Parts: sequence; C-alpha cells; structure tokens
Amino acid sequence: MELRQLKYFVEVAKREHVSETAEVLHVAQSAISRQIANLEAELGVQLFERDGRNVRLTPVGRYFLPHAETVLRAVDHAKQQIDEYLDPEQGTIKIGFPSSLASHTMPMVISAFKERHPNVKFHLRQGSYRFLIEAVKKREIDLAFLGPVPPEEKGIKKEILFIESFAVLLPQNHRFAKKESLLLNELRHEPFVTFPAGYILHKIVLDACKQAGFSPIISSEGEDLDAIKGLVSAGIGVTLLPENTFYDTMPRFTVKIPISMPDVKRNVGIILSDYHEPAPSVKVFYEFVKQFFSVLERYK
Repeated sequence: MELRQLKYFVEVAKREHVSETAEVLHVAQSAISRQIANLEAELGVQLFERDGRNVRLTPVGRYFLPHAETVLRAVDHAKQQIDEYLDPEQGTIKIGFPSSLASHTMPMVISAFKERHPNVKFHLRQGSYRFLIEAVKKREIDLAFLGPVPPEEKGIKKEILFIESFAVLLPQNHRFAKKESLLLNELRHEPFVTFPAGYILHKIVLDACKQAGFSPIISSEGEDLDAIKGLVSAGIGVTLLPENTFYDTMPRFTVKIPISMPDVKRNVGIILSDYHEPAPSVKVFYEFVKQFFSVLERYK
C-alpha cells in the first residue's frame, strides 16, 4: 500500500469524479484509476462503484475513508515536525477560532506574534464550537481559540486566557436604551435574536436568562455576528453578546448596555490535543499566547 494510492483514493472520494480529480491533481486519469485498482486488489475489496459518469464509495469504501485520511494527516504532521525541528521559525501553524473572536482577538494575537516570528506562517479556519474541538482532536488544526473552553473534554489540553462579560445590545430607539445598566429579568417580555440551537452563544444566552428567572422569547436567529447585530439594528429584537465583539465597531442604530444582574461571563482560552506532541512552532506560539494574555490581564 502506497501513500500515493491513499491520496488518490481520498481525493476521488471527496469529488466522486475521477477525471475532475485528475484535473485538480494534474495527473493522468488512467494513472489514478490504475492506482485505485491496485489498492482495491491489495485490500481485496471494491472501494468505488459507478454512478453514471460519477463514482461513489461502497459501504466498505466509506469505512476505509476515515482511516486513509488519518494516515495521510499523520504523515503530513510527521513531515511538518521534521521540517520544523530543522528550523522552527519556518513552520506553519493551523489555528481554528469562532466568529466571536475573529475581529479583535485573533488579529491582535497573530500581529503581536508575527513581530517576533515573522517567518512563521498561519492557516486560519473559522468554525463552530464543536467543530473546532473535533478538528483539534483529529489534528485537522493544531490548536483553537474557544470561548468558553470545554470544562471536561477527553484528549484536550486547555489554558484559560481571560474572562469577559456579556452586554445587552438594543436598538437605539428601545425604551431601555438610555439606561446605564439592566437587570436581565427586565428583558423577559422582549423578543430575542440569537444564534441557532447548537451554537455555544445560543446556550449561554438561554442559561443566563434561566438564571434570571425566565425563558427568552426567540423571534429570530442568525448564524454569524453580523447577521445578529443587523437584526438588532433593524429593531427585530435584543441580544446578549460578549464584550470582545464590540471592540472595533458598534453596529449602527444600536446601543450596548451592561448587565448588572446576573453576572454573565465566559472564559476564553486555547486548546490543543493532549494525545500528540505539538510541532516546535506550535509550542512556541502556545507559550507566546499564554504570556501575551498574562501581561494583558496584569495591566487591565
């Protein structure tokens, strides 16, 4: 079994089309077909079946796919580590992050790190809470920033970097818009705009309202911060968002008001796999991030 065979198999499985895969990989279609046939002969099973002009995985092919992907990731990781042991300053770090940290935290950290390590490269990937945790476990990314960090998650090493409060975002013509602070319970009859169920910020809003003694009336949902802020700006409802999302700009026609009770907060931290030794450049970045936020917290 050759790595080339596994690579061709995985790429064809993704595209379900041999000629399209050949075009992307700049390899002859016949070469891809031959290598997959050799792989099937060695395994003694059929991995693909014809579906018109396309191909699709057989049941055993679907079973084999994640194992092939794991092997290829392991080889890529090993090669990355070897390259970085030769020169850690030439490494590439794959980082995941949620949308709530995209506009302020991520640019700030990476910019500061690049001042000291200008030749280190980054691959950045935005994703949902659960996706980022699983991506770290599978080594699809090296580490991820999360808020909050998972309290108990097997195979994950975590470090809390800072704690941040949530604030209420209201339309500027709202009856509470002039208040200096709000009891969350004062919003019990208001329509809420939230992320959909399954998003961590959706859960935080529900938990906070429950703590305040009510269940929020959810009138609308948005899948990114701009959508949520835009719905509030349009007067569709109110929402709760972490302070980190307000640093750069306030949405037009809205006001932000602190919550006096309950104390709605989240921790923000960084996670990486506890199963695998990180590459040298990842170690350097991890230690830098911990020190960076330690200094920020001291001077707050």
